[in-house]
Amino acid sequence: MAHRTAFVTGGGAGLGAAIALKLAADGYRVAVVDANGETARATAARLDGAIGLQADVTEATQVEQAVAAAELAFGASLDVLVNNAGIVRFGSLLEQSVEDFRRVVDVNLVGVFIVSQIVARRMVARGSGAIVNITSINAITPGPNAGAYPATKAAIARLTEHFAVELGPHGVRVNSVAPGFIDGGMSAPIFADPKVRALRGSGVPLRALGLVEDVANAVAFLASDAARYINAHQLVVDGGVVANLLSLLPREEKR
Repeated sequence: MAHRTAFVTGGGAGLGAAIALKLAADGYRVAVVDANGETARATAARLDGAIGLQADVTEATQVEQAVAAAELAFGASLDVLVNNAGIVRFGSLLEQSVEDFRRVVDVNLVGVFIVSQIVARRMVARGSGAIVNITSINAITPGPNAGAYPATKAAIARLTEHFAVELGPHGVRVNSVAPGFIDGGMSAPIFADPKVRALRGSGVPLRALGLVEDVANAVAFLASDAARYINAHQLVVDGGVVANLLSLLPREEKR
């Protein structure tokens, strides 16, 4: 039986590497794609049947070349796309430079559009496929001092729904995963502070930070045939922290 194939952007390290690892463990041949070609190749070298490719998701020509290289290496079209590539430029909106704001929008949002469009055209021609985008709980409730990041993640959630509506009739499902407080990836430096770890962990109903593997498992589920009737959905992987807001702002006790 032929292996299924997957294309994971931002796959060189952190959350993307965990997603690539999970998909490879599930039997996929994975194209690990990253702006840093060295980390992409290093991660791919740890996986059976994987390849590492360099591509900037904001450059359509580079993405086209990476997709073509993956199809050539696998001898098959792509079954799954995971749009994980993303950046953040911390700082208040009043102090954020226009250049930083635009760069985050370009990578996080425009990059998802570019890669999705290129891969989805091939999926539509074949009549099947699954796309999973990585959003954030910032797509639901913005965190302060995160620059353009919350706005881009909220926009990706809507773009996910838009693609799902347009591609569904062609047999292509599009969903997203919204990580919460995850001890890894871009959040690793934040949780290196024990006080921050304790404070944030205490605000989660499960009383623990999430792991990159928790997000990877959710991505793998949405990409699989077990989710064949799930489309245009944002799966929140946050231990219940978003729903816990009111408990952190308790009402005054009645007397």
